[in-house]
Amino acid sequence: MKIFNTLTRQKEEFIPLEAGKVRMYVCGPTVYNLIHMGNAMPLCVFDVLRRYLEYRGYAVRLVQNFTDIDDKIIRRANEEGVDFSEISRRYIEEYWTDAKGLNVLPASVHPRATESIEDIVEMVATLIAKGFAYEARGDVYFSPKAFAGYGKLSHQPPEELEAGARVMVGECKRAPMDFALWKASKPGEPAWDSPWGKGRPGWHIECSAMARRYLGAHIDLHCGGQDLIFPHHENEIAQSECCNGVPFANYWMHNGFLKVDNVKMSKSLGNFFTVREVARQFGYEPIRYLLLSSHYRSPLNYSATSLEQAKASLQRLYTCRENLDFAHKTAAAENAEGDAALTGRLERRKAQFIAGMEEDLNTADALAAIFELVRDCNTQVIEAAASKAVCRYAAALFDELTGVLGLVCLREAAGAPDDEAQALVEQRSRARKEKNWALADEIRDKLKAMGVAIEDTPQGTKILRS
Repeated sequence: MKIFNTLTRQKEEFIPLEAGKVRMYVCGPTVYNLIHMGNAMPLCVFDVLRRYLEYRGYAVRLVQNFTDIDDKIIRRANEEGVDFSEISRRYIEEYWTDAKGLNVLPASVHPRATESIEDIVEMVATLIAKGFAYEARGDVYFSPKAFAGYGKLSHQPPEELEAGARVMVGECKRAPMDFALWKASKPGEPAWDSPWGKGRPGWHIECSAMARRYLGAHIDLHCGGQDLIFPHHENEIAQSECCNGVPFANYWMHNGFLKVDNVKMSKSLGNFFTVREVARQFGYEPIRYLLLSSHYRSPLNYSATSLEQAKASLQRLYTCRENLDFAHKTAAAENAEGDAALTGRLERRKAQFIAGMEEDLNTADALAAIFELVRDCNTQVIEAAASKAVCRYAAALFDELTGVLGLVCLREAAGAPDDEAQALVEQRSRARKEKNWALADEIRDKLKAMGVAIEDTPQGTKILRS
């Protein structure tokens, strides 16, 4: 598999450190509010990456953190007059609601910053001992000038990074580019003990500490949104490599920005949407489909129109899958010679799907392969009344490929028609065979009143998915 490595700015063959195993870290949310559409993009994209690696036979250990202590969390807690832990607990629970709706698989481990204080303190102490960090009035700062590789991920020379750096009020760092590893406690803020006095961790250090604890000092993949390249991921590299003395991550993958009606999503512009509010209007699965419909590194435009198109595309997939089930139910016995030719044609769609995914996780090409499979299923399997064996094969292949993308996952939730509806359909079919059209129409009306739609096909009567 080839992936675009942000570190080298080129596509590279993905070769894990250990054969058959992948150690992967994805930056998780800061839990002070519901996740927004921009958060959903890396969640879905890198969930697909994890699914695909496992599909190809890798054992993936995925770590995704929760930042559960942060200025925004403290501010929200003060506004509501509750402990900061109440805010983080609430929004971690809300995260799981949205993640489940988006069909994002749980990571192998979901560590929290407040559960990693001991690891963070140990890492900060090591950086001080090695001369890469210093204490100042209870704060601890990392000095990027001490790390020769600073800027290698964002591909910016240190002098340009320094020109954009600022010293905030209350900071006592030696240089504008220095960043906080540990922050001295302030009145009314949560704090933990450390060799430098009570305080709390800086943002960047938590991911380095959690990655090291749960994946090791040297990992295969680190993923996140493009907005995290600098300063977050740049700083992770600096502190991790200075502390551990080995490369941090071999491959860095970053998804593009989400735009709303062709404008970058921003609270200040009023075009900011949470996943929850969009899901109420369109459902969760169309959101996932939309986020996978273009290449992950490209900017993605969100609009009501694009979500309606995603819903329509999903309906095509569901219709095909249900038609395959119906075709299998009414199909004739196997035809060994003809079956081999048909399954061979369908198998080519699998190769097409894999080729797209192998080329830097091109989910757009993978979806195109799935819709080619849908066309083949419609014309060569369903309409052509293929054998039971071919229907089974086509359905299994369809499930296999859509499953890698985490799509068409609501079939079980939709449920089968109840016994009464199924009995009425069978009664109506007998009435039609007996040319008792009045009874057939009466049963159709009764089914309609029950909310059950049907379609008469050459293979028999089919109950439609609502």
